[in-house]
Amino acid sequence: QVQLVESGGGLVQAGGSLSLSCAASGGTLSSYEMGWFRQAPGKEREFVAAVKWSDSNTYYADSVKGRFTISKDDAKNTVFLQMSSLQPEDTAAYYCAARRNSYFFHTMPSAYEFWGQGTQVTVSS
Repeated sequence: QVQLVESGGGLVQAGGSLSLSCAASGGTLSSYEMGWFRQAPGKEREFVAAVKWSDSNTYYADSVKGRFTISKDDAKNTVFLQMSSLQPEDTAAYYCAARRNSYFFHTMPSAYEFWGQGTQVTVSS
C-alpha cells in the first residue's frame, strides 16, 4: 500500500510561482511512477505531469509545458511540482497519484491506483 500526502498549496497572484510537495510512503517506490493531476470546480480531473521513480523521465501536459517542472528526491521519497508563471486557469485542487511503473506514461486518472488528499492552488488576477 502506498500513501501520498500533498502540501504547499495556497493563494498566489497571476505570474507568481508556487511549489507543491508529495510525500510518499509504503510499497516499493522504485517500481512506481508518480503523477500530478488537477481538478477545478465543475471540471473533470486532468493530467498535469508525471515522473518515473526509477529513472526520473518526465512528461507534461501541453497546458503546463515550459511553466511547470516535476522532480523528485529519492532520499526523502518526495515528488515536487514547481509551478511558475501561474495563471487564473491554473486554479484547481492538485492531487498526487501513483501507479506501477510501465514503459509509457499514463495521463488518465483511472490508470493511477493511489491518490493523495489534494492541495488547493488559487491564482488571482
